[in-house]
Amino acid sequence: MRLFYYRVIRTALTGFQPASQMTTSHFRLARPGDVDRCYQIETAAYEGDEAATREKIATRIAQYPQGFLVMELDGTIAGFINGGCAHEVVMSDEAFKELVGHDPAAPNVVIMSVVIDPAHQGKGYASPMMRAFVERMSGMDKQAIHLMCKERHVGLYERLGYRYVRPSTSDHGGMSWHEMMMTL
Repeated sequence: MRLFYYRVIRTALTGFQPASQMTTSHFRLARPGDVDRCYQIETAAYEGDEAATREKIATRIAQYPQGFLVMELDGTIAGFINGGCAHEVVMSDEAFKELVGHDPAAPNVVIMSVVIDPAHQGKGYASPMMRAFVERMSGMDKQAIHLMCKERHVGLYERLGYRYVRPSTSDHGGMSWHEMMMTL
């Protein structure tokens, strides 16, 4: 198995920082021991019922670690992206969130969570984390990445190269969602 390692050095908005004050981001595949920390971040960052259960996170790591990228800051998990693969994408399919119908050889990636610990949100970490995920999926010869997001995040995903598809029929967590897609 190829190890995926990606480093990003983040500087302050005000300019140069001394090396001792820079925060180093490290991206790696999730491991079974990451379940509790990922669940903690998921429940802290998502509203109401939209957060995945601990069991769903454990299933995603166990069944498809290649699609579960974590971001560490100074050795602690501070965010992650996870998904599964499908031949035909139905974004409102709730069973897929438990990887029912997942096929690792399928050409379409369906992202289920993009999450940054609230303590690190708004600091520019989501974009490099998404770029690392896209690079990884492209390297696995995937053809497209699909995701659902809230209206307030549509612009962010468009800047990252996603195209708006439509309002979703999903009412996951009792909320309104928008479908986005990126062709690789």
